[in-house]
Amino acid sequence: MLAETIRGWVSDPKAMGAAFDTWMRDIAPGAKGLLGSTGGVTDDNELFILTLFESEEVARANEARPEQGQFWAEVFDIFRSEPAIQTSTKVYSDTNGDLNSTGFVQIRTGQVSDGDRMLNLIDGNSSFRTANQDILGIVGVVFDGGGFTNAVFFTSYEASRRLDEDNEMPSDVQARGEEMLTLVVGELEYLDLKDPWLGWPS
Repeated sequence: MLAETIRGWVSDPKAMGAAFDTWMRDIAPGAKGLLGSTGGVTDDNELFILTLFESEEVARANEARPEQGQFWAEVFDIFRSEPAIQTSTKVYSDTNGDLNSTGFVQIRTGQVSDGDRMLNLIDGNSSFRTANQDILGIVGVVFDGGGFTNAVFFTSYEASRRLDEDNEMPSDVQARGEEMLTLVVGELEYLDLKDPWLGWPS
């Protein structure tokens, strides 16, 4: 599996949202190996898009499609500056429902000292997520150089807040969470996508 993230400041969030819809409608159906995509813009107009492909090979093949290049050229002017694009095959993906029902996505990004261990710890908490029906899925990605991105898909913003306030976690889940924090280098950055754009197989 390969994950691609796009992050950058945009001048017109509505135009970028419409462009995402256009991509999902007109271009995504022809992208072989596309597993799904989600995106959105924060309250201060920072764009974040996460797309998953079956492999690096199919992702590169999609990149080379003329229609993909034309689309990118058309939307590039919506960015206020050069967007940051990252890809990685170190990906953990777990779904617990229909991601197209997501009402809120929280993105956490930062640096970690041991990316493989971080993904293993996320995997270890899968049973806890399954027991919480407000968590529809999670994607963790580790990039070269220790960069880390974690996307959690919630049924709603309110549900995410309730989970944050609930301290009744199993001891093993709490222990893994504490170890995750020891792997973080510096501060985690949070991006809240309160009106996410969704393009996942049903």
